[in-house]
Amino acid sequence: GPLNALGILSSAPVSGWTSNSIKSPGTTAPSDKAATTPQLNEQDTLVQRAEHIPAGKRTPMCAHCNQVIRGPFLVALGKSWHPEEFNCAHCKTSMAYIGFVEEKGMLYCEVCYEKFFAPECSKCQRKILGEVINALKQTWHVSCFVCVACHNPIRNNVFHLEDGDPYCETDYYALFGTMCHGCEFPIEAGDRFLEALGHTWHDTCFVCSVCSDSLEGQTFFSKKDKLLCKKHAHSINI
Repeated sequence: GPLNALGILSSAPVSGWTSNSIKSPGTTAPSDKAATTPQLNEQDTLVQRAEHIPAGKRTPMCAHCNQVIRGPFLVALGKSWHPEEFNCAHCKTSMAYIGFVEEKGMLYCEVCYEKFFAPECSKCQRKILGEVINALKQTWHVSCFVCVACHNPIRNNVFHLEDGDPYCETDYYALFGTMCHGCEFPIEAGDRFLEALGHTWHDTCFVCSVCSDSLEGQTFFSKKDKLLCKKHAHSINI
């Protein structure tokens, strides 16, 4: 096949992409498109309910007063309680028949928890009573922080921003990413790359097809879309 002498290239870091993980949020919030209400029956809700146990042979100790309970009692957080002593730490309301949440070792009725402790979702502005997603210096319901392409929750996975909208890694590279011609994997933010033969390459993939020596900064040749160093430019095995 034809042998083409090409120029000398050096690599440069890729730019123009913003890559974020939940642990290292960026600074641009996704645009608030049509707000959706999160599912109210989230399986990961923090709200719990006490179990009612009838009087019987068991006489457990009350976690509040440390006295023996001789009648019906409640079981919550693996402990037993007199029904009249299982109350909200703030408003003192009985939590025998309503939901409660544990916060920093204290028990609060779901009303007080929502009012004083639950963060607000940046998308729907509703209080978050379940798993909290911290991203882009804001808080979100799991069901509100989703990839704008596939609409699946991103949770704690790596995501990328494009025009302020979050994309899961798969959709981001499918829509906006550049694939390396050498290994066919994405060229990610921060990767060094080269452009040659009408394709883009990781700098570590831009090597001679025969000896695998790096061609960065070297005169290189192509034969049948294969890269060759000067030493192997006339290789007949390619």
